[in-house]
Amino acid sequence: MSAPAIRGWCPGAHRPMQSVDGLVVRVRPPLGALNADQARGLADLSDRFGNGLIDLTNRANLQLRGVTQAGHAPLLSELERLRLLDDSITEGRRNIVIDPLRDTGADDPQARIAAALAEGMRSPDFAALPSKFGFVVDAGEQRRLDGISGDIRIEASGTRLIVRADGCDRGVSARGATQAADLALAMTRWFIASGGVKTDGRGRMARHLAGGATLPAPLSGTLPPNTTAPQAQPGPQPTGLLVAAAFGQLTPDDLRLLADPGASALRITPWRMIFLPGLTERDKLQDHPTLLTDPADPLLRVHACSGAPRCPQASVATRALARDLAAHLPVGGELHVSGCSKGCAHPHPAALTLVGRDGAFDLVSAGAPWDEPIRSGIDPRNVTDVITG
Repeated sequence: MSAPAIRGWCPGAHRPMQSVDGLVVRVRPPLGALNADQARGLADLSDRFGNGLIDLTNRANLQLRGVTQAGHAPLLSELERLRLLDDSITEGRRNIVIDPLRDTGADDPQARIAAALAEGMRSPDFAALPSKFGFVVDAGEQRRLDGISGDIRIEASGTRLIVRADGCDRGVSARGATQAADLALAMTRWFIASGGVKTDGRGRMARHLAGGATLPAPLSGTLPPNTTAPQAQPGPQPTGLLVAAAFGQLTPDDLRLLADPGASALRITPWRMIFLPGLTERDKLQDHPTLLTDPADPLLRVHACSGAPRCPQASVATRALARDLAAHLPVGGELHVSGCSKGCAHPHPAALTLVGRDGAFDLVSAGAPWDEPIRSGIDPRNVTDVITG
């Protein structure tokens, strides 16, 4: 397979990424949540300045697609009005994912940790930090974000907070939210000072430690994190309603609908779902074609990137085919339809993976998009017959 172009950075609001359908502008909601006015405002901005497609990312952010060069500056002004815009320096560093299903109660220590990290990232000490370097705040009785990439993880061991470097199986104890954030920032300073950032500007904690770097004693602990929770599924949760978006993408009307039911916030998750705390009824969403609240919906087991013509790397259309094939999936089966061998929508093995190449599809069984196919050059018109035959 031909090697697609791989970028070493993520888009932002100030630094959007160019795609075939225009600029991709990433919005990082403070503490991973939108209020109803912000959600409706963002939907309006997608209509005004984008092409009406809003991505949910695996970093718990949103992306407006199809923004023009001329529309970029006024879009930034509107995002600032909605309090959804960092300054140009901070936005590349505020890469924080926080447990969206946490029960805030009278206090929200995880939110306080995330807010302290975001404030700390404003320091010039972190100017050299790679844009993909991230933090995960996952300090509940069970870890819900175990599968989410993060270089420094603030978790719990029993009822105690710990700070753990990715690549270590144990963390250092912290006395409360403030010290947890301080330890995470200190660990970040050590990462930079000890050569974790390479000459190309990239660097990840686990790779740095695997290469021989050793955490100093004050940042190295002996406490194991709590156990991992089962994978979150759409539908009613103990503290609210979890709504999945088919293929991880919303329309402005989808976002407006989610802002209407009366939830206290729309928490953006790294699972391409939105959590509506305090809401349990799903009547308005019961039969929605793309907002999914039934964990048995086969669309939840289908991954598909935006495909051609929206992505310059793709030579095949993906979404319509993926939707058609969902109805043919066996119970428990998983399908990935990838426009190219990068596998952006699902960079992991799947039971069946269709990979676009030169206008046709290759079929990979029990593998990832870059693995050896069992069949090549399938005409898009014949894919359904091949999969179901």
